[in-house]
Amino acid sequence: MSIFTYRTLQSPAEGAYKEKGSKFLAFAYPVVSETEIKERIDRLKKEYFDARHHCFAWVLGPDRSHVRAFDDGEPNHSAGAPILGQIRSKGITNVLIVVVRYFGGVKLGVGGLINAYKAAAEDVLNNSFIVEIEISEMVKVQFDYLILSDIMKIIKSLGVKIMEQDFTHGGNMKIGVPISKKEKLTEKFTLLQALGKKITWKVED
Repeated sequence: MSIFTYRTLQSPAEGAYKEKGSKFLAFAYPVVSETEIKERIDRLKKEYFDARHHCFAWVLGPDRSHVRAFDDGEPNHSAGAPILGQIRSKGITNVLIVVVRYFGGVKLGVGGLINAYKAAAEDVLNNSFIVEIEISEMVKVQFDYLILSDIMKIIKSLGVKIMEQDFTHGGNMKIGVPISKKEKLTEKFTLLQALGKKITWKVED
């Protein structure tokens, strides 16, 4: 993995683990925000309202620096931490894993819980397909409509994606630019400026 990419899940997946009557149902999702994470967890809590615990862990950001693990009533670090450990072991991010536990009547002990939550998280990740995503930035471009053909040639040559465009008042575009191509894009736009053509651009926050 390069500094221009990150690994995540292609699509949601499910897994499971059983231990002494207890059922551990695991759900993994690709996510991009804490709002989406909350929605996913709330939906599972409603669907599996009769379960005793809904434990989870998530990681966000290309650098995997934004994390949380939650035990939901299980002994400290016996559920969220082992789930998080499995996410980290795969080197993935923008991922949520929720493990729903149905108590089977026999206490597993802290060690047993750690193993069970780890095994459930491992199973759902084994059922997942991991993809590598190129990190992009949104660049806002404003230009004289007369140079639209020049702009389109640059976009086509670099293979960047037009996200929005508006020609009501001159040329206005928002383009998704992989950061590996950002320097080349800047060079080409700067060359247009040097040729006396009207164009400005900036990275959107």
